[in-house]
Amino acid sequence: MRRIKKYEGTEAGLSVVNAGLGPAIVTRSVVRLDGEAIGQWDYHTQQRVVSSFPTESKAHSLRPGAVVLAGQSTFLLSLAEFSEDEHDWFWDLITRRLVIEIGYESLYGGENFTVTPPVF
Repeated sequence: MRRIKKYEGTEAGLSVVNAGLGPAIVTRSVVRLDGEAIGQWDYHTQQRVVSSFPTESKAHSLRPGAVVLAGQSTFLLSLAEFSEDEHDWFWDLITRRLVIEIGYESLYGGENFTVTPPVF
């Protein structure tokens, strides 16, 4: 997982990347906002997180069974037109307040890998 700010454009957000040799199969996700578990990273939890945003955002869910192909990168949550002056609240959200933990396995299964964004 990576937090990206204005990398190759103006988009900023929380991104998941499969840097492995094969596909990663999502087994679970846990979302914590301000330390409180609020669900898995699905449509309903996304709406709960973005409902108070003063600007439009994009969100991509990762439900159990979703496949992230080798080399694939996708934003879990992002703002297309990020500006440091206007959107410092968003950067604070994805660096300190919001934690998305994703459980995944390889095609072989049984590994129970977990990824979370690095702590700032």
